Amino acid sequence: MPHTSLHRTPMQGPAQILTDISDGIGTITLHHEAKRNALSEHMVQEMIQAFDQFKQADVRVAILRALPGIKVWSAGHDVTELPAGGHDPLSWQDSLRTLIREVEVFPGPVIALIEGGVWGGACELVFACDMVVATPEATFAATPAKLGVPYNVTGLLTFLNVAPPHIAKELLFTGRPMTAARLERQGVINGVVPAEHIGAHVFEMARTIAQNAPLAVSVMKEQLRILAGANAVSPGDFERIQSLRRVVYNSQDYAEGIQAFKEKRLPHYHGE
Repeated sequence: MPHTSLHRTPMQGPAQILTDISDGIGTITLHHEAKRNALSEHMVQEMIQAFDQFKQADVRVAILRALPGIKVWSAGHDVTELPAGGHDPLSWQDSLRTLIREVEVFPGPVIALIEGGVWGGACELVFACDMVVATPEATFAATPAKLGVPYNVTGLLTFLNVAPPHIAKELLFTGRPMTAARLERQGVINGVVPAEHIGAHVFEMARTIAQNAPLAVSVMKEQLRILAGANAVSPGDFERIQSLRRVVYNSQDYAEGIQAFKEKRLPHYHGE
């Protein structure tokens, strides 16, 4: 397949991602360093549009990355866009949830190429990808507990589908960064490759996949997605989970976490 330049649907403000198609491989590059590639509504909508255009162009493999040498791959949710107390911050309609579903149902594999820190909701986005390759300097920090944000069921399942329960709990409960090397040992990510070689490594992996039968790869990806999500939850248990989440996003702690972030200070939590 020849090299193709994508023309995205125009959005208000400058573009926050770069896109490219070459030899059946589509690349999305996060490109908003001023906001540490925070997953704002603007950026997420651009990414969703890019995946849609990849499908129209019969892209067989997608690569999700940031600019080479960057210190922060993505700072996760744009916290300034999270709702105030009393509203679910991670509802089904949340733009990041929509993007993650796009990654999961994209016909071809999506490979995350990671340099720098991956924070908050960006961890879930990366773990939702089909393969993850990172540099030795890369770190991953799931931060909802630091902000007082109640994670949703599908988000927790993303962690449990890639990480052993004790590792998922450590990530979620402590909010501390975990190194790429440790996550590779746990099977959470596919490999750790030096920065000077990671681009060639990931593109060689993508080329290998793109040369295989696309229908077979696509069907296997969809089968694996369905099987990974085949967790039976009774209606009563689901209501219990939703009720627990409402307690958090209606709490003073949730409002304090968001306010402290905006004021650039440490939050003071009281469990109320």
